[in-house]
Amino acid sequence: MRPTLRQAARASGRLLVAAAMAFGSYLFITVLLITAVGTAAVVGCWLLPETVLLVRRIAGAKRRLTAAWTGRDIPEAYRPITGTLRERLTTSVRDPGTLTDFRWLLAYYAYGWLPVLMPPLWLLAPVVDGVWCGLLRREAVILPLIVRLADLEASWSTALLSPSPQALLAARVERLTATRADAVAAHGAELRRIERDLHDGAQAHLVALSLRIGLAQQAYERDPDAARKLLTDAQSQAEEALTGLRHVVRGIHPPILTDRGLVGAVRALAASSGLEVTVDVDGLTDDGPRAPAAVEAAAYFVVAESLTNAAKHSGSERAAARLARTGKGLSVCVRDEGRGGADEAAGTGLLGMRRRVAALDGTVRVSSPRGGPTVVTVELPCVW
Repeated sequence: MRPTLRQAARASGRLLVAAAMAFGSYLFITVLLITAVGTAAVVGCWLLPETVLLVRRIAGAKRRLTAAWTGRDIPEAYRPITGTLRERLTTSVRDPGTLTDFRWLLAYYAYGWLPVLMPPLWLLAPVVDGVWCGLLRREAVILPLIVRLADLEASWSTALLSPSPQALLAARVERLTATRADAVAAHGAELRRIERDLHDGAQAHLVALSLRIGLAQQAYERDPDAARKLLTDAQSQAEEALTGLRHVVRGIHPPILTDRGLVGAVRALAASSGLEVTVDVDGLTDDGPRAPAAVEAAAYFVVAESLTNAAKHSGSERAAARLARTGKGLSVCVRDEGRGGADEAAGTGLLGMRRRVAALDGTVRVSSPRGGPTVVTVELPCVW
């Protein structure tokens, strides 16, 4: 009886909130009528995009309320309402998510009265369930009915608020468009970095090397000692040029990934980071299947950038990195116990990290409250 009572009490709380939202939606009819009249009269057409945004917020609140009861998230799929008034009007009317939200709102006016049944049921529950359970030794009937009422209301809301395939496709296209733009920007920035490193580093050393070898040839007959010193300097320039080229190559695809694999490469990063770093691995083995090269490179750079930020900005001496194979791909998490407050606009490399991951259709989550800790979590989809 007690578990049933607790579940019924939870369902009652949810139904009370749903009743309050239903009452608010009835009041919202006035806004809808004003918007319809203003749009029809043209002079008030600016109200339409604002009303659509309000309906999105109401529908979003209902999605969260329903997800809290069912334990399953209801995705959102909207096109951003931005730009000129004409663009905002066009998006508001043509977005499939608008039809989904208004369809739910109209239906909610019909089934939103369900929570009103809850108070009478609670009044009947002590009498009916007391007699039913006490005299007939049967399970309670009113309290489970309240739970089923909450389930019914949640199932209808889930069905009505779930985005259509067209809306999901439109949202996917919008996301891919933004991802492609970020990938192009990241690729351009990477090319400029490589060009700068080659021009200022390896090329400068090679030019100096060529000059010293030429001077050594000229001085070889008349001053062998000077020629020997020039050749020694030329050897140093050659070594510096090789170092610069290795740096450029590591920026494109670290050779250590090919030699040691992702786990070995991350452990090498941890050893050379200057911090006390623990590396936790789940589902990845040296002799097991490997993720695609692009995914491994992105994961490597995420760990490298995060550990560099931790060493430079966090003030912490410890960090932790975790690599995990998931059902959908590769998960990377780097955590430091520093001061927190990481800011993407401050040039800490987080924006470049996002672009690199977005190019692979991955996601980046950064949690860095003031006082720490800073946690960077990356999900990279791939097929193993």
